[in-house]
Amino acid sequence: MPVTYQNVVPWGRSFQEYVDMFSLTGVDLTKSILGCGDGPACFNCEMNLRGRSVVSVDPFYDMDVGAIRKRIDETCIEVLEQTRVNQDKFIWKNISSVEELGKIRMKSMEMFLNDFEEGKKQGRYIAGALPELPFEDNSFDLALVSHLLFLYSEQLSFDFHIQAIDELLRVAGEVRIFPLLDLNSRKSMHLDEIIVLLVSRGHDISEEKVNYEFQKGGNTMLRILK
Repeated sequence: MPVTYQNVVPWGRSFQEYVDMFSLTGVDLTKSILGCGDGPACFNCEMNLRGRSVVSVDPFYDMDVGAIRKRIDETCIEVLEQTRVNQDKFIWKNISSVEELGKIRMKSMEMFLNDFEEGKKQGRYIAGALPELPFEDNSFDLALVSHLLFLYSEQLSFDFHIQAIDELLRVAGEVRIFPLLDLNSRKSMHLDEIIVLLVSRGHDISEEKVNYEFQKGGNTMLRILK
């Protein structure tokens, strides 16, 4: 059975998952970082607790914490059910079951919820969406895009992907995108053509293996240096 979502769903991941998904080094973590489409991930919160700074941008942040919690609760049921009927598309090694997945994700999202109001006051959570971000040129060293571009290849067009990447390169010197598969663990239909186009524009592109794999075959990120 295929995994199908009509829209992008909020689903939170942890600090360690971000480190593994994007091969973040100690030096990377000292840079000015933009998390684009972070949703209810707790990477921002955990970085703040470590004395590091991340700005997260997502249209999700236009809601208050009560509305966000309600959306998470509704989404969690749908995501876990879709995962349960598509267990063959995932690697159950570090996460042993759908039930454990739910507990891990809810722990990360609860940390986000507890941090959200204070983080929004501090300017760490900003409402905004690709392909037009509310930042000046070259505002960040590094932009991270987790589980948005390429994953939602059927919902987000080729033109949207290009416009989004152009915008990310406007605001950051380096962009990393993970994963490069769509929701059904197939290589994104947009990936090869986007790489060719970006290379033709003079960007330095590499597809790099990372120390993270939950979707089968989903263990590479795209690194773009402008």
